[in-house]
Amino acid sequence: MKRTLIVLAVVLAILASGAIHYRDWIVMMIALQRLAPDRSFGESAPPPAPDYSDPTSWAALPERADLADSLPGGGVEDRQASAEVDVFFVHPTTFYKASHWNQPLDDELANQITDAFVMRGQASVFNSCCRVYAPRYRQATLYSFMDSSGSGAAALELAYGDVERAFDYFIERFNQNRPFILAAHSQGSLHLRTLLERRITGTALRERLVAAYPIGFNIDREMMSRATPDIPVCESAEQLGCLVSWNAAGPDMTPFMDPKGNVCVNPLTWRADDELASHERNLGAVFYPGAPTGRLFDLKALPPAYLQAKPVLETAVADAQCKDGLLVVSELRSEHYTARPMGRDNLHLYDYALFHMNLRRNAQHRAERYLQTHPRIDGE
Repeated sequence: MKRTLIVLAVVLAILASGAIHYRDWIVMMIALQRLAPDRSFGESAPPPAPDYSDPTSWAALPERADLADSLPGGGVEDRQASAEVDVFFVHPTTFYKASHWNQPLDDELANQITDAFVMRGQASVFNSCCRVYAPRYRQATLYSFMDSSGSGAAALELAYGDVERAFDYFIERFNQNRPFILAAHSQGSLHLRTLLERRITGTALRERLVAAYPIGFNIDREMMSRATPDIPVCESAEQLGCLVSWNAAGPDMTPFMDPKGNVCVNPLTWRADDELASHERNLGAVFYPGAPTGRLFDLKALPPAYLQAKPVLETAVADAQCKDGLLVVSELRSEHYTARPMGRDNLHLYDYALFHMNLRRNAQHRAERYLQTHPRIDGE
């Protein structure tokens, strides 16, 4: 009996230790259960599909005033009017409801988050180098990523179908044989990874690809090497036709899944090695004050102060080092970026923000190099 009690005590101690270590993951999983739709994907009618000939089906278009035109200060300019390169940007998850497996495109809150947070804070990074195109699509609800019934996978596949149709429309009607950058974040990067496999690798479009930036999603390096052998991981700041990805984390973050083997390109060095890049190499992080500090799926509306906020540009905010598939920031030197809605030391929301100016300059540099090495033929 005594021995049994000792064994039970040891088991409980181990479970308690695990619960402490994985508490953020446990809390997140419990919270996400609130977003589970009450019926399966097959029992739900999908929202109407977007019509990409309708400008309202796009969150950003270069000839229209929208939040992808936002500038952080620091002397940068919006050059979309004269840019010779395009960017096709796929936004992350901004639909945090249990009402549908996929976002209805008339959901005002989801569109508001897409515009105020993503177009302003992420897609705008590319307006110095490129004309920015960003489709709205029937994104999968956040719960899809933890669903094991098959409904989540079906919702993500439906979302991808919209992205692929938007890309085809972009190529056929907007791009006019110009070079292009592909960029995304989080769920958008999952769809971009699939797009690279199904529509880019091994095709003539590969020759027009300046670079791909599927940031903030687990991109397995060996899997991508097999699936897209002509799209290598970027190893320098000027390499073309390659792929950049990272997942930012503080030193105490507990990953939701094993990140080892994932692509990690350091945005302060643009190399896929384990060099520690100091804060001084960070050209500028961009923060918009007034952002919600709680969990995104508790949002009812975005605060007016956040919608009207001016950007705060700060240099030397974050250092960076690739460690076991994560981009580890050892110290944030800013009073901002304190919200952690996805768990302790999880910097997923700030993948773009912390390295805004480095990414802006790099995209511009790669675009310029592409134009230098690939002169356009008259009539193209």
